[in-house]
Amino acid sequence: MQGHLGATWQNNQYVRTREMDKVIPAFEDFMQRFQIDTLDFGMIHYVDQIEDYEEIMNGPFMEYAKKLKGEGTIAHIGLSTHNPDIGLLAAENPEIELLMFSINPAYDMFGAMDDIEEYRKEDAYDNELSSSNPQRAELYELCQNNGTALTVMKGFAGGNLLSDETSPFGVALSPIQCIHYCLEQKGVNSIFVGVKTPEELMESLKYCDATQSEKDYSEVLKNAPKHSFEGQCTYCGHCVPCASEIDIAMVNKLFDLAKNHDEVPASVQEHYNNLKFNASECISCGDCEPRCPFNVHIVDVMLDVQDLFGF
Repeated sequence: MQGHLGATWQNNQYVRTREMDKVIPAFEDFMQRFQIDTLDFGMIHYVDQIEDYEEIMNGPFMEYAKKLKGEGTIAHIGLSTHNPDIGLLAAENPEIELLMFSINPAYDMFGAMDDIEEYRKEDAYDNELSSSNPQRAELYELCQNNGTALTVMKGFAGGNLLSDETSPFGVALSPIQCIHYCLEQKGVNSIFVGVKTPEELMESLKYCDATQSEKDYSEVLKNAPKHSFEGQCTYCGHCVPCASEIDIAMVNKLFDLAKNHDEVPASVQEHYNNLKFNASECISCGDCEPRCPFNVHIVDVMLDVQDLFGF
């Protein structure tokens, strides 16, 4: 069970706040309503701006969260955000043990945003978006490497992915496909599904007995009339094993992080330099390409990577 710190009910209206005279009574009311003395996760609620994150971490809000953990009221401290910049900061913070993050194939095309409403604007998907933004892949991998538990919200993009009319891809995914997409991302431990009716809940629960064919989302995203993932690496790792032991997904991610800059960022170049096996080890065998669900021409990409990084 998790309960949020900073989500309050004021004048019959939900209000996100950092005012401790409202945060504390709201959390105490939560515990009373659920008739519990202890909670698995105390979640720092809805942090999407850097300034807000820094104020929380260096002020009374975090002190209150640590007090609750110290006295045993909560077992772990978590944080929820829709912004990968905040997620990366939280995943590096040893005091944050759980990150609740919005993940779905539509949102994953975007970089950092400090306002979730940006995802919902009518023109949000007008650009030539395709495949996962490498910053998000970096976040998911960091959570896995640092042992920060990652749980998913907004897995259906507010239900928009479940309809041909509202899906930014121009075609619907099933609840099973959306859930599988989320659970396949590195570091993800669980997903919260949003439902309005018992029937919608039962549709999500079908995932437990779904076949691999029912879970497969790649054909939908590959052949989508809008923002197709065809030919785009999603860092899914289905290309392994590599005969030269190259971490193909990592090489692709670093390539995508670097290629849109005038010069390769020093941090990305260093990360590439430190890979045990890099693109120069590619023997062009092509064994990886039939395994790629999005038909990426991996051998060609490895040559482009060598040109960009110098080896």
